[in-house]
Amino acid sequence: MVYQLDIKSAFLYGTIEEEVYVCQPPGFEDPNYPDKVYKVVKALCGLHQAPRPWYETLANYLLENGLQRGKIDQTLFIKRHKGDILLVQIYVDDIIFEKQKKDEIFISQDKYGAEILRKFRLTDGKSASTPIDTEKPLLKDPDGEDVDVHTYRSMIGSLMYLTSS
Repeated sequence: MVYQLDIKSAFLYGTIEEEVYVCQPPGFEDPNYPDKVYKVVKALCGLHQAPRPWYETLANYLLENGLQRGKIDQTLFIKRHKGDILLVQIYVDDIIFEKQKKDEIFISQDKYGAEILRKFRLTDGKSASTPIDTEKPLLKDPDGEDVDVHTYRSMIGSLMYLTSS
């Protein structure tokens, strides 16, 4: 079974660690101290710091309740119990729950990933855990051919869909 839910006002559930200050919002100005600012304690929608405390709050809750964080995908949480598997995938403020039972179907993206490789004729490529040396600077290939911008965009779109679904 697959369930999806969207947490309304998710970012308001986290407490930020950094010191953040905001101007007095219109209608809430203190006439005695018009130049004073407010110190933000809880995360607010619109702060670039807001997603991290929300994620940490939810992740801690899931870990405290027996789920294990994925080794590769830190937003995937797994719980195994008597042959059943519960998957919890977090994507910003959306959560997808997937539960496997013996009489149900387990959803995987392996087939779609293979379809992408076939579509772009990449099935003969060599796999590697790290495709490039992170210390080596990237250089332009003087003998390389220009890529078709439409094919490139299609590849990127396919990969974005794969990673978000």
